[in-house]
Amino acid sequence: MTPTWAQLVNLGVAVLFILSLKGLSSPKSARMGTALGAIGALVATVALFFTGIELRNLALIIGAIVVGSVIGWVSARRVKMTAMPQLVALFNGVGGGAAGLIAVVEFLHIGAEGGVLFSFFTVLTIIIGSVAFSGSIVTFLKLQEIMTTRPVVIPLGKWITILVAVATIGFAVWLMVSPQFWLVLILMLLSLVFGVLFVLPVGGADVPIVISLLNACTGLAVAASGYVLGNVLLLIAGTLVGASGTLLTSLMAKAMGRPLTSTLFGAFSGTTQGAASVGEDRPVRSAGPNDVAIMLGYANKVILVPGYGLAVAQAQSTLRELADLLTEKGIAVDYAIHPVAGRMPGHMNVLLAEANVPYEQLKEMDEVNPYFSSTDVVLVVGANDDVNPAARSDKSAPITMATSVSGKVGLMSSISRSFS
Repeated sequence: MTPTWAQLVNLGVAVLFILSLKGLSSPKSARMGTALGAIGALVATVALFFTGIELRNLALIIGAIVVGSVIGWVSARRVKMTAMPQLVALFNGVGGGAAGLIAVVEFLHIGAEGGVLFSFFTVLTIIIGSVAFSGSIVTFLKLQEIMTTRPVVIPLGKWITILVAVATIGFAVWLMVSPQFWLVLILMLLSLVFGVLFVLPVGGADVPIVISLLNACTGLAVAASGYVLGNVLLLIAGTLVGASGTLLTSLMAKAMGRPLTSTLFGAFSGTTQGAASVGEDRPVRSAGPNDVAIMLGYANKVILVPGYGLAVAQAQSTLRELADLLTEKGIAVDYAIHPVAGRMPGHMNVLLAEANVPYEQLKEMDEVNPYFSSTDVVLVVGANDDVNPAARSDKSAPITMATSVSGKVGLMSSISRSFS
């Protein structure tokens, strides 16, 4: 029986997690939201040692917490901001794998004595946790360019994936009917293989969407493990992560202008929705730094569209300097932030915040889209993957551009010099 004080602490931690998610919804409060979530996790961990639960191998537990905390702290401190999506994928995979291993341990400890619901949630945690682990590792390898970022389609990949999925479900049912350890091992292996097959066909800018989906899967695995362990806090936290991850996945897919099914399974059909037809001739007008400086000098309103190329070139400070020059001359300047401009939602906001760009100038896609028609110049900087050419004729397209010039730090510096 959990003590009353521990239940109240868990309630307070659950509130902190909710406030953390709320804080992460805005760049202004993101730092506070992160701190609230970290405090909640710390309080929940420390409180567990005083609830009267028998903890065996206490030295190993404390040692594991210390080692894990050091690795997490050092990794987060040293990672480059442009590599943040890879770190998110890796940490997400670790969370899913941990949930799956916990379910295995509980199954070995309790087995069939736990009842039908216990067996169901144990099996569910093993499957989802294993899929999240192996899938997240593949996304990490893709984003880190350890393996190719292009979609990988193996021969008969579609049918092999379906076969593995059916086999996974079959062994899951078998395990619930006849709990045996060797069935657990086979189920874990099949789930790990399915996670790899699930992510391999995804490539390019679609990988962050899969990371968000796998993050939702990890949340569901944690929620299911909360039932297995009888821990209400894990159930609440996992449900929050699962729900928010699912919503975020839907919003990212919508922002990319493609249905989620096309993102996940488009490689099998060999089609990419929204791509320009091969061999189609399109007019191209080149413009140098001096030309762009003249256009900016005669403009009344300018929108800057930064993207992942800007982040890789570390050109956010140079872009801010250009914006400051424009602002000093009385020109209105806004930044159009695509939801996945930095590969992950909020990523570009953080990059620009590091360059001291005012939050007021950062406009989300839905907010800024109506202003493009009344804007004199739109400068697209390293964001070709965010610009949708179909938007010129399709008014339902996610983002609309008027005039665009692509470039990175070299072009931005030249423009700044020419303009000043």
